[in-house]
Amino acid sequence: MSTENSSMAPPHAPATTVTGGRAVLPLLVVLFASFMDLLDVTIVTVAAPSIAEDLHASPAQLQWMLAAYTLALGSGLITGGRVGDAYGRRKVFLAGLAGFAITSTACALAPSAGVLIAMRVLQGLAGGFMVPQVFGMIRSSFDPASMAKAFGAYGAVQGLASVAGPLLGGALVDANLWGLAWRTIFWVNVPVAVVALLLGMRVLPESTAERRARLDVPGAVLSALAIALILLPLVQGRDWGWPRWGWALLAAGVGLLGVFLAHEHGLASRGGRPVLDPGLLRIKTFTAGLAASVLFFGALGSFFLVLSLYLQSGTGRSAWDTGLVLLPYAIASVVTSGLGIQLAARAGRVLLMTGSLVLAVSQAAIWGLVRDGGQPGYWPLAASLFVGGLGLGLAAPILVNVVLAGVPGRHAGAAGGALATVNQIGGAVGVAVLGTVFFTALAPAPSPAVAFGSALAAVMPWQVVAYLAAALLMLALPRAAGAHQS
Repeated sequence: MSTENSSMAPPHAPATTVTGGRAVLPLLVVLFASFMDLLDVTIVTVAAPSIAEDLHASPAQLQWMLAAYTLALGSGLITGGRVGDAYGRRKVFLAGLAGFAITSTACALAPSAGVLIAMRVLQGLAGGFMVPQVFGMIRSSFDPASMAKAFGAYGAVQGLASVAGPLLGGALVDANLWGLAWRTIFWVNVPVAVVALLLGMRVLPESTAERRARLDVPGAVLSALAIALILLPLVQGRDWGWPRWGWALLAAGVGLLGVFLAHEHGLASRGGRPVLDPGLLRIKTFTAGLAASVLFFGALGSFFLVLSLYLQSGTGRSAWDTGLVLLPYAIASVVTSGLGIQLAARAGRVLLMTGSLVLAVSQAAIWGLVRDGGQPGYWPLAASLFVGGLGLGLAAPILVNVVLAGVPGRHAGAAGGALATVNQIGGAVGVAVLGTVFFTALAPAPSPAVAFGSALAAVMPWQVVAYLAAALLMLALPRAAGAHQS
């Protein structure tokens, strides 16, 4: 799931302010776009086994179908936001929306796994330019009363997307409309994007930032290349046979991260606006928050892929049945997310730690259900997932705001952008690492249920450890979300 924060947008100069009933249509346009982005990861996860079977995708290619999108999306968020600030949020939003429609079409038409992965990269980049404009346009173009309602509606759309994703993905794959099977999960984006695009051209107001910042294109490219070099051997290593040159690629990626940080330090010292201000890394609460986010969203990003594979390829459930199994998780997260947001200003850190610990309990329960090779029924799985959803709702919506409470106000925008990016990259890293653990553990067995159950059981302890470690790191975060440090 995408996780952004309104603090990403720097100071702005509104060109037009919409109020009352006039705000409805512009809000619908940006919410439609947000819904597509939030829906995309969940819906693809449910369809993953069907995609793999139809395109004869290898395990590594299946991982890339998810990781490539989130990595590209995360890499584009900060640069996309600054492009919108400089050249007009409306223009960049509409361009990103058009790009999302085009790349969704290309994904639906993909003749091979390799082409689908490439199109997913482009789809993620389009999302990286589209998504940041949502907050910028709401903050710059809506009056205070409409703005509050708009952000409330955005939260509701997040909840709706989390519930709709598994069900819609399962329904579309199983319905096999016009013989298109999994391809309909991408086709469904196209009419929504076209309607939003045509409507947006008529009703969206334009706005820009007061000051135009130079884009840190070298920083964005260096960071994306470094993460890609790190992920490449982690995902492909099993197929390659873990050669020495694969580890050399990993080392090169780590070295390139060092080059990236040196570039960012030099740019900051010259008064520029780097993708990641190195000064933020000297704030202990922020570095703890970054590490906790990577662990939290890394575990979350990989879980639904391996669980979907187990449910469909292991136990023989259909895509629709898989969506029904995942539904309690989504419902529970919606139930507790409102409570978490309400209490964040008083007990944010406690809620974060509680959410992570509850997720660890949920993953341990699933581990217990599958490690003996049995086929648990619907209700044991649903109950364990419902518990996990309760934990997710407590922690995920408020993580960024609690971390930002420990960051000086003048750095809040940069820190918010960095956290939103890291959340996406954490998801990609989780798919790469824990997906590889799953496929490495997948071995011949008396039945698919035993084989896939053993592979899932190999991942679950790492899930538990990730959430426990995240909870431990959260001890260093501010006690509550609220005013930034001065």
